[in-house]
Amino acid sequence: MQMNEVKDELLSSDIRQLGRLLGDAIRSQLGDAAFDGIENVRQLAIRFRRDNDEAARAQLSDALETMSQEETTQLIRAFSYFSLLANIAEDQHHIRRTRAHLIAGSPPRQGSLRHAIGNVFDAGKADALETFFEDAFVSPVFTAHPTEVQRKSIQNCQMAIARLLNERDRMQMTPEEAGQNEDALGRGIVTLWQTRLLRTTKLSVMDEVENGLSFYDHTILRELPQLYSSLETMLAQRDARWEDVELPNFMKVGSWIGGDRDGNPFVTADILRSTLQQQAGKVFGFYLEELRKLASQLSLAQKLNGCSVELADLAERSADTSPHHADEPYRRALHGVVARVEAARFVLCGKGRQLDGVQPYASAGELLADLDVVHQSLVANGLRALARGRLRQLRRAVKVFGFSLAPLDLRQNSDVHERVVGELFAGVQPGLVYLELDEEARIALLLKELASPRLLMSPYTQYSEETTGELDIFRAVREAHARYGRESVPNCIISKAASVSDLLEVALLLKEVGLLRQDKLEVDVNIIPLFETIDDLRAGPAIMSRVFGLPFYSGLLASRGRQQEVMLGYSDSNKDGGFLTSGWELYKAEIELVNVFREHQVKLRLFHGRGGSVGRGGGPSYEAILAQPAGAVQGQIRLTEQGEVITAKYANPEVGRRNLEVLVAATIQSTLLPQAQLQPKASAGAGHLAAMEELSGTALNAYRELVYGTEGFEQYFWESTVIAEIAALNIGSRPASRKKSTSIEDLRAIPWVLSWAQCRLMLPGWFGFGSAVQAYMKAHPETGAELLRGMYQDWPFFTSLLSNMDMVLAKSDIAIAGRYAELVKDEALRTAIFTRIRAEYAATLDALKLITGQEELQQANPLLQRSIRHRFPYIDPLNHVQVELLKRFREGKQDAAARTGIHLSINGIAAGLRNSG
Repeated sequence: MQMNEVKDELLSSDIRQLGRLLGDAIRSQLGDAAFDGIENVRQLAIRFRRDNDEAARAQLSDALETMSQEETTQLIRAFSYFSLLANIAEDQHHIRRTRAHLIAGSPPRQGSLRHAIGNVFDAGKADALETFFEDAFVSPVFTAHPTEVQRKSIQNCQMAIARLLNERDRMQMTPEEAGQNEDALGRGIVTLWQTRLLRTTKLSVMDEVENGLSFYDHTILRELPQLYSSLETMLAQRDARWEDVELPNFMKVGSWIGGDRDGNPFVTADILRSTLQQQAGKVFGFYLEELRKLASQLSLAQKLNGCSVELADLAERSADTSPHHADEPYRRALHGVVARVEAARFVLCGKGRQLDGVQPYASAGELLADLDVVHQSLVANGLRALARGRLRQLRRAVKVFGFSLAPLDLRQNSDVHERVVGELFAGVQPGLVYLELDEEARIALLLKELASPRLLMSPYTQYSEETTGELDIFRAVREAHARYGRESVPNCIISKAASVSDLLEVALLLKEVGLLRQDKLEVDVNIIPLFETIDDLRAGPAIMSRVFGLPFYSGLLASRGRQQEVMLGYSDSNKDGGFLTSGWELYKAEIELVNVFREHQVKLRLFHGRGGSVGRGGGPSYEAILAQPAGAVQGQIRLTEQGEVITAKYANPEVGRRNLEVLVAATIQSTLLPQAQLQPKASAGAGHLAAMEELSGTALNAYRELVYGTEGFEQYFWESTVIAEIAALNIGSRPASRKKSTSIEDLRAIPWVLSWAQCRLMLPGWFGFGSAVQAYMKAHPETGAELLRGMYQDWPFFTSLLSNMDMVLAKSDIAIAGRYAELVKDEALRTAIFTRIRAEYAATLDALKLITGQEELQQANPLLQRSIRHRFPYIDPLNHVQVELLKRFREGKQDAAARTGIHLSINGIAAGLRNSG
């Protein structure tokens, strides 16, 4: 047995045990006959995959076709639950291996903070760390995009099972304890089996808010402050100058949930207010819990130790009159802090009760000042060790989370902004049709109005619901700033930004509600363009250069520290231009933006709109950040965490901590290590860039010709995938399309990618690459292969691109995709399109192997390779069942049970593939 296989034996053991316990649950609930039927399908699916056995395929089809609807549903549930259990086992195995690595004192792993800090010190860049942290900003941003198909109840069951596996790993159990642990695992799996997989009603926005906040309970509230403490300790161990240094707040976890209005009419001003109140309630609850625990721990008697004058004064002002605490000043002081926090929670959240005579904290800064008094008193009296425990984490939490918990972004489509602005102008200048003006006329009109003190909105004019709603949202932001501080809603993002006027329109709307003051050239939120399509990415740098040249906008930047954020859209650029061209245009846009910002002396922060799947910009975050072009990170980065990856990354505290670390480590390395490491080698760089441009052009043509230039492709897509069924699934609060149509242009990128993942084709993650390499090799027969291999070996961007494509192809299955193609009614259309797809798939596999030198997919990542291989016997049957159900459903058997079966299969396949949407 090879070393990797020895290391992974514990994983195999966990999977076998969980699978056996699931089998026991199925037998006990459904009987032996049901279990035998499920096992028969699994064995046939294995034969079909392993041997491409047509006899097995025929038997599999017969077995599925003869199943009753109830038997089919139970089959889907069985394989879906096994995938969930396999996910738990894999996450626990990653934790196990990481802990073993640390316990053994092995060298720091790539991606860890210790590895990044060590690299910086070894490179002689230690002195740059202080400047780095003063200006650094790293922020993962949670979004509510509807690829998270799991219910929260299912997640809770999974976490209970994960805790039992973790308990077994960390404890030396007696035989009795081991038996109790297994019994508890069995009960947990039975509970999981009996818990409904699907939601019966569509999620509301506030449901999404609640789901998003649950990850703060699991991970963020405790693990993020601990990350700061660990990093401070790490730095002090390397250099005594860092002793007792408290780092600035360089990392926060942001959110779009409750503020993202793009295509979601249910996000209103009231929803925004409720979201902020929920967030505040969450963080106040955490503070109160930690303060009460801290008070119970600091039972220090004054006669035995003493305290500072400031601490004594804080204790005297407390309402704690218990005689048992008379000589315990720290406990009394903290009792007063608790009372003031409770009073502030009542004022801001309406929770708890009004406390007579207690002055609520007006800001998180006031709370922090009192906690600093406690800290300073402990340190001054020789109790530094106590100051570095729970109090240290709580002080950091207050600094990071404040009273608003998470910075909440606003987002809206530029088309909405221009309609609202047009209506406002029409109200003060009848006959002016703003939407008919060209770009230069719009800019001139907007700048004139922005320089004027007047407001456009009149209390005597009746405006449309859209205009009223947009202005109400901005008014709610102004209220939030007054209640929770400006950090509560710091950003306004413009989707589909394509012009200078798109930015100025938002500035005008901010002026209308007092968030922008034209007389002082001050603005209270960041105006952030989101460049999404290929054309928008190409135009983005010129747009920013033009807007920076406007004295008015330049003045606004001065009020924001000469810093501008730009968001880049991965999902829509991929749907627009395909995987290869999207990645390349994003890379080029970053290079050009770096140059534009440098020319105008503006600090650049990039916000990467990455999805969970590779087709939406997903993939390992560490490699993605290191693959950014020189100057694109500059110590600051934001990136979205979307869909099912939020659960995968942040439901488990240790996994969540690791993911937060990875983001910081990659940002440190990208910023402080020699920039030459982040670019193609100088000797070959120009050739690499030219080759990418050539590859991208061919790939773009191949992709666009198929998706947008092939007659009948829209029909093929809707009939060969589960897009129609996904649109009906209760997995999010927004519709699948921006408009009521079946047009691919109007379809959101999320269901587009999820649909291709379900049929195991994963087309958005690879299509066009094979054609591009074939054409390149034909044009450069003597040097092409060597150059492409050099790009893969020397250029992090290209390496990351191919690594992500490798993962996508490993999870694809052209044979299963062929079964979905059979759902297309028009045989000629089916044959014409699937033949092209299959040929491109084969060409892409050949191209990948040619460049990487691999003989098989994921050869460089044996752990993931084995994981995928182990999952196929459980995912494949779900695909076969889904095809059969779709046939029945589309032939008219459209009862509730059939619909439920299809939706269950979508859930199960997504769980098995993990990063599918």
